[in-house]
Amino acid sequence: MDGNLFAPFPHHKLLAYQVALDFVRLIHSTPIADAEMRKHARASAGSCARNLAEGSGRTSRADKHRCYSIAQGELCEAVCAVEIDHAPGGCSADQMHAVHMLGSRLNAMVTPLAR
Repeated sequence: MDGNLFAPFPHHKLLAYQVALDFVRLIHSTPIADAEMRKHARASAGSCARNLAEGSGRTSRADKHRCYSIAQGELCEAVCAVEIDHAPGGCSADQMHAVHMLGSRLNAMVTPLAR
């Protein structure tokens, strides 16, 4: 035994899930001024990670694609909430750019999974 107290779950092997956790951390550390947009961004980022985990645990190809497709939609919603906050002068352009960069990286990983 390698010292782990638990066996890894399927999503622990999915690189997109690890990046999704980084995205969740980034969204939570981004100062989103609008409370409603902050709530949506955080919920959507978390849902993206959860749907990636769920998809990795599914056995049928159709179920996997459905979960990964939902994860992609949630990712888009989280990015959009930050854009909406930035538009009237909420978070800074640098903060929005950071969300775009990591969101784009994650989107590139999720797109092939969702198709």
